[in-house]
Amino acid sequence: MADPIDLGVAVATARRLMPAGPALSPSEAAEAVEELRTLAVAAEGHVREFTGLAAGETPPPATVVDRPTWVAGNVEGFQHLLAPLLDKLAAKQAQQRPANAVGALTGKVAGAQVGVVLAFLGTKVLGQYEPFVDPPRLTLVAPNIVDAERSLEVDPHDFRLWVCLHESTHRTQFTAVPWMREHMEREIAGFIAAADLDPAQVSERLRAMVSAAARAARGGERASLLDVITTPEQRAALARLTALMTLLEGHAEYVMDEVGPEVVPSVAQIRERFNTKRRAGGGGIDRLLRKLLQLDLKMKQYLEGRKFVDEVVRLAGQDGFNIVWESPDHLPTTAEIADPKAWVTRVLAS
Repeated sequence: MADPIDLGVAVATARRLMPAGPALSPSEAAEAVEELRTLAVAAEGHVREFTGLAAGETPPPATVVDRPTWVAGNVEGFQHLLAPLLDKLAAKQAQQRPANAVGALTGKVAGAQVGVVLAFLGTKVLGQYEPFVDPPRLTLVAPNIVDAERSLEVDPHDFRLWVCLHESTHRTQFTAVPWMREHMEREIAGFIAAADLDPAQVSERLRAMVSAAARAARGGERASLLDVITTPEQRAALARLTALMTLLEGHAEYVMDEVGPEVVPSVAQIRERFNTKRRAGGGGIDRLLRKLLQLDLKMKQYLEGRKFVDEVVRLAGQDGFNIVWESPDHLPTTAEIADPKAWVTRVLAS
């Protein structure tokens, strides 16, 4: 029986659709890779000193990759996280007649759809920490970083260190907080377990996806694939995951800017230009995909998470904020992200 989602097709599709990266001579490419590896080590020390989070042993060097390698690495993570969902889909397919709506959505078609998304994201992602691969790794996408620093016209050394500070903060969040990886994996598993795989419901959601795409293309009401393909139970699980991701992203934003001008002298200029470009978005297709993938909400996560961290640190100091890492019970809810004083009252007052 064919896989519900052919991830080999996803990788091939993404590689075929992704544009080439910025023009670099062999020596420029080698210099960028070497500097990113060096700066990732420096960033790790800055993050540990600033946050006060003890991350144990010195982590392995960062993995610096090109766009196709980033795609392949993300599929590796997908295979781990989505294995329960893929098993459920395969079991459902085995029970259905080939002519029904679910059977018509073949693994290759689904793989091609995933590939389109990966091709888009593969030109945007600057780096990421991947806790769900073995072994976990910090990945930096060299062509995207070089492309961004050129388009922003900022100092390459400062920009590269700034990006490394953000991703090293994420690594510290997982390596210094012993329960973080298992907690996030459990939340993702709960989201997947709540998936409604009834054929009629799947068919109805597929039609809703088409309508959402049409509305977004016409510039109408905000459309989101997540809104139309998730169940109420999944949306509740997603709310918890969103609150967690908002905290993690906001904390990384806080650290990358607050480490200080003595480390990244042009940090204020970088932040201003980066935010301006992020708000502006790209062309029509770029904006359409951002709407469908809810990347506008990703930017909102950065802003709301940063405000939460700023306010808690103002009220309770860095040590008071760090109590958030002591237990999953200390994580903020969605309401507390918007009202940091409520988190301080609930967690710190006790």
